[in-house]
Amino acid sequence: MPSTFILTLSCPDRPGLVYAVTRWIAESGGNLLDSQQFSDTTDGEFFLRVHFDVVVPRSLDEVRSGFDAVAAEHDMTYRLVVAEQPLRALVMVSKEGHCLNDLLYRQSAGALNIEIPAIVSNHRDLERLASSYEVPFHHVPAGDKPAAEARLLELVTELDVDLVVLARYMQILSDDLCRSLDGRAINIHHSFLPSFKGARPYQQAHDRGVKLIGATAHYVTADLDEGPIIEQGVLRVDHRRTAADLARAGRDVEAQTLSRAVQLHAESRVLLNGARTVVFD
Repeated sequence: MPSTFILTLSCPDRPGLVYAVTRWIAESGGNLLDSQQFSDTTDGEFFLRVHFDVVVPRSLDEVRSGFDAVAAEHDMTYRLVVAEQPLRALVMVSKEGHCLNDLLYRQSAGALNIEIPAIVSNHRDLERLASSYEVPFHHVPAGDKPAAEARLLELVTELDVDLVVLARYMQILSDDLCRSLDGRAINIHHSFLPSFKGARPYQQAHDRGVKLIGATAHYVTADLDEGPIIEQGVLRVDHRRTAADLARAGRDVEAQTLSRAVQLHAESRVLLNGARTVVFD
């Protein structure tokens, strides 16, 4: 039985919310390990993340059912997870392997609280990399898009996947698939959004003479490259860099930014706030 949990929630802001949650934890035989909160004064919304343990280990369902009354009383939307349980993250790739390699290495080294049950790709280029980490590789050609997306959803269900990570998967997902994976899919965009969207962002950046390049990890939505931003990374550059130089330098930023975003999600540190996010460090 698990003994450590993470509770995240949002609700209309009002006095007494922190007290209501911490009182429930105490009355349930729990001990608060960490707590972070944020009140959005613009929208009047309250956000909370608490990490707590219980003296007597119990199931997730038992703890969840105990909190339902508190949530109903305060109109809370909440998520409760077992803190020590790794997130199951399916990774999607095309031909570039820098983001995948970073995720695989960090996971294998214990630096990411995730399990990678499968890698899905529309090409076979990275099959050997997957094999070197003993992760099953599924080649799903993108030619028949409905069939490819149906296969992806089958794998999500079969493998009990919590999160889909687009680690430079160079295909646009359908609106239906985006809705099916709402809040459960993260993409890395090789640009500092919202600037330089679409194709060849490094060429666009070079043409504009930028002094900073970056990468943006965001949740996938039907609006291309418009999903709520989780994490961003930047790197200073100068006029001597060619577009190819910028692309090479940007790969490190992309990999690091995506890994940080996955870790934040895996630790339940990201809460959706409309088109934005609240990210607790």
